[in-house]
Amino acid sequence: YTGFGTKDDLLSEAGIVGVPDGLLNLDTSRHTFQIAANYRFGAQNGGGAAFETPAYNWTGFYIGGAGGAGASVHQINVPPLGDLEFNGLGGEGAFGELNVGYDHDFGSWVAGVMVDARYSGMTSKLDLGGGSINVDTDYGFDVLGRVGMKMNESTLAYALAGYSWQHFDLNASDPIGDILDWGSSGFSVGGGLETALSSNVTVGLEYRYSQFAKKDFSSEFGAPDDTLTSTSSFHTVRLGAKYKFN
Repeated sequence: YTGFGTKDDLLSEAGIVGVPDGLLNLDTSRHTFQIAANYRFGAQNGGGAAFETPAYNWTGFYIGGAGGAGASVHQINVPPLGDLEFNGLGGEGAFGELNVGYDHDFGSWVAGVMVDARYSGMTSKLDLGGGSINVDTDYGFDVLGRVGMKMNESTLAYALAGYSWQHFDLNASDPIGDILDWGSSGFSVGGGLETALSSNVTVGLEYRYSQFAKKDFSSEFGAPDDTLTSTSSFHTVRLGAKYKFN
């Protein structure tokens, strides 16, 4: 995660005179996710102590929880204004998650299904000087399947995919308050690593990309269809723990 400073003189730099700085602010950040490989010199000579990992049976039902952070992006289209497009209005924040699921151990491979529910603080904010317009991504759930390959006796590398649903809330600072809210279906894909700490407990690190269906706001403002639409997506990284029932 990399955060950059606030740019508060966009309008004056654009040549609009007589406009005070701070009327339109821009905050920029980026989230990146990497998969890497390392080579350690001298390992073939027996350097370093051996680490024994306990064998773990992945078959069973489990409950778990996770916490993480993510970035949201809202692509807004206004065709009547010369195909005006904001691609995209971004936001970020943290979230918490609870999940239940079942895995089956096939030897070298593991497959399973899970359901999770989350509450998120990811917010996209458009600062307009004395006020702001916000898109809050407050709560949602996922129904996912995953397939993984054992890296050793206790560590699993896996990919996942499935259905996602998210609730959004569009609001403005006082005195306007809530404007409208809606729910949107979509899909999530991702992958992660999970390792056993005991015969019942695992911890894991996971990345997901989620894409949600287009929302047409036109009817809310008495306009023809597709006059004002928005499409949302997420990038999230979570650290979690699970307890498996034997």
